[in-house]
Amino acid sequence: MRNAMLAMLALLSAGAATLATTGPAAAVVYPYCIQGWGWGIPGDCSYRSYDECMASASGRNVYCNINPRFAFARQRRGRPYWDY
Repeated sequence: MRNAMLAMLALLSAGAATLATTGPAAAVVYPYCIQGWGWGIPGDCSYRSYDECMASASGRNVYCNINPRFAFARQRRGRPYWDY
């Protein structure tokens, strides 16, 4: 009886641990990319602002451009203005 209870407890705890884990990470599409010498298209698209991108590009033979995945992404639907 005791072994059956321990086995049941182990199964329940394993099931709870499986359900409590986090889901997959959401992909983030940043708006700016470094492009140029050796990077290609779209390049290194890991910059949140143009200034951050330009600071990283400073002193290298690269430039900053808008991420095409960000520029041509589907727009959210719904109310365009929230204050009416």
